[in-house]
Amino acid sequence: MADVKKMATREGYGRGLVALGAAHEDIVVLDADLAGSTKTGMFAKAYPDRHFNCGIAEADMMCVAAGFAANGFVPFASSFAMFAAGRAFEQIRNSIGYPHLNVKIGATHGGLSVGEDGASHQCCEDFALMRSIPGMVVICPADGVEAEAAVKAAYEYQGPVYLRMGRLAIPVFHEDGFKFKIGKGEILREGTDIAIIANGLMTYEAIKAGEALEAMGIHARIVNMSTIKPLDEELVLKCAKECGKIITCEEHSIIGGLGEAVCSVVSEKLPVPVRRIGVMDQFGHSGPAAEVLRDYGLTAENIVSAVREMVRSDQPAAAE
Repeated sequence: MADVKKMATREGYGRGLVALGAAHEDIVVLDADLAGSTKTGMFAKAYPDRHFNCGIAEADMMCVAAGFAANGFVPFASSFAMFAAGRAFEQIRNSIGYPHLNVKIGATHGGLSVGEDGASHQCCEDFALMRSIPGMVVICPADGVEAEAAVKAAYEYQGPVYLRMGRLAIPVFHEDGFKFKIGKGEILREGTDIAIIANGLMTYEAIKAGEALEAMGIHARIVNMSTIKPLDEELVLKCAKECGKIITCEEHSIIGGLGEAVCSVVSEKLPVPVRRIGVMDQFGHSGPAAEVLRDYGLTAENIVSAVREMVRSDQPAAAE
């Protein structure tokens, strides 16, 4: 897989902003002194009059974004996920969510793959925080192409949107020109033995796991569920009905994220066994991104092991 093209989803975010800026003069971009890292610097270079550095004042930046939206602009407010979703939560809730303003929050450097920055910056709670705000759309693209398409979809949506991107360059499996639809999952591989529902960088791990499982005679359905809220309940229930077992995979705490969103649907409407792969109830630690992800079990190998356990447990015991 050495020849697979790789791109960080934050790169797709920057590209998406530049493309939108050319077509729509109502777009403004705000950043909290991290334009080089969040990739909003690409927009600043192309449209300097519409890019605003708010400094290291994320809460203030969200209120400025709310003001822009109240005056007819479409602001994209950007920082690291820890500071966008964490530090500025109250301002997002009360100044953006409560009046349902048309603000888009572009949070980069989400999850454990921030790597060497360590636990203070490895935000694994942002899905949970943003899902809890009424009317907030929550999206975590699976590759750079999808991230760029999601930016366009976020612009076209009327209301607050939280976009979570990553620092790490990850494989690109979507084709250029991919159309992103908010609230719709994507079946990447068919199968009926078990459904693996993933998002973010875990989607490609799920794809690799699906290939390995196929060689073992296990036919896993692989689903890219980039929109966590509103969740594609129809697809989740289809997977539950046709596969009978589900594993969720996310670079986020197992508390409050994709796994719990899926569990909420199936527990109420079509109960089936579900296993959540993600960060357990713990903080991250510093280290190279690939090593940290492996330490926390966010790998294709761990997905394969989990699937084999679930499928094996469903098989009748051999007669003695």
